[in-house]
Order: sequence, then structure tokens, then C-alpha cells
Amino acid sequence: MSTLLELSGVSVSFDGFKAINNLSFQIGEPEMRAIIGPNGAGKTTFMDIITGKTRPDEGRVLWGEKGVSLLSMSESQIAQAGIGRKFQKPTVFEAQTVRENLAMALKNKRGPFDVLFYRKSAEGAARIDAIAEEIGLTSDLARPAGELSHGQKQWLEIGMLLAQDPRLLLVDEPAAGMTPSEREHTTDLLKRAAQTRAVVVVEHDMEFVRRLDCKVTVLHEGSVLAEGRLDHVTQNKDVIDVYLGR
Repeated sequence: MSTLLELSGVSVSFDGFKAINNLSFQIGEPEMRAIIGPNGAGKTTFMDIITGKTRPDEGRVLWGEKGVSLLSMSESQIAQAGIGRKFQKPTVFEAQTVRENLAMALKNKRGPFDVLFYRKSAEGAARIDAIAEEIGLTSDLARPAGELSHGQKQWLEIGMLLAQDPRLLLVDEPAAGMTPSEREHTTDLLKRAAQTRAVVVVEHDMEFVRRLDCKVTVLHEGSVLAEGRLDHVTQNKDVIDVYLGR
């Protein structure tokens, strides 16, 4: 498995507060990784740095086989390079159908004329059907997205990201607000996605992390506190002190 993303010696401060402190992290492709840590550990800032929303004060962020620096790229260039991010609150086009949402997200040429003269291709339709099946929304393709349950909207948004064919998928607290059966489906969905790409899941729900059955990185005060299987890191004395709370 080759390294897809590598952060080394990354630090960023906001008004004198070090949100990320000399952080080093790497993930391969394909790989699933869970990021856990108490509030204020730097989990969101970590994702902001990878997607170009926040610029670090120091350190390197390298991407792909050639080790291209993400720090020299804009947010849209980073997205085009193959990094997709799903925020905690689902953002789907509620008035459009599930099919239309997926069609808008498909990885097509994005120039003004390309959008203007977009033709519904058989290839695009087949891809939409395949993604709908993968996210479990085949029977909902004709429904307006606004009618979906919270969990289904989350799946649709994951589907919209998959439609862009990213090499790295960043997912923020996917289990929040879901029913137990929705969580189970979400676990399966993310595990399948991680068979062909890198998937980073930031999550508070330990049971959900356990079901992902992957390597876990524990952040604390902007640094990596521990890394390894969940059973291994939850037995770490430092992790117990800062996160699990004796």
C-alpha cells in the first residue's frame, strides 16, 4: 500500500492558541482510518488543512505518488486532485430528486459550455444507478431529497462525493443523529468505499469506530497521542487520562 497523503511537522495557531501542534500523519490507499479525540483536539482543523480551508504556519502536506504539496493549491484544486469532504450536517439539494443530486455531482467536465450542453449519457445513467445501489437509495431515485430521512440524506451526500471519484474521502461524524440500523448501513458503506480508496472518519461514537474495524489515530491538543487498533489505543494510559476520563 503506497502513501497517499502525508502531513509532517504541521502546526497552526489561532490568536496564540495552537490548534495543531507539530502534527505528523500518513494514510495509504486503499485504507480506512478513524480519528478520535476530545473536543478541541484539532480534528476539524486537521481536515481544514488537508482541504485547503486553513493554511498551516509550518510543516508539509504532501499528496499522491509524486508528493505534490497541497499547500500551494486552492480549495477547488485540492478537490479536483481527488480529495472529497463530507461535513457533519448533510448538504443536499432538497428540491431536486436523488437522481438529480447524483447527476450534478458526477465527475464531468466543468467548463461553462460543458454544463450548458450536458447530455444525459448512458454511461452517466449507469454510474448513477450503481452509486444509488451502493448507498442503498435505488428505490428513492425519483424522490425529492428533502423527503429523505436524516440518515438517507447522509448517504446521498456520501454518494455525491463518490460520484466525484475521490481518492481520499474525509467524513465528519457520520453516525450523529442516525438510528441503529442507519448506523449499521453507514458502516458497511464506508467499509466498501475504503476497499478502493482512502477514507478518514472523524467520529465520537466509540461503538461506531469499533465496527469500522480499522486503525485509529487519537488526537490531543493538536498532536497525535496514540495510533493503532482501537483495543490497543483505549488501553493506552495517556488516552485513558485525556479522553476516556478515569
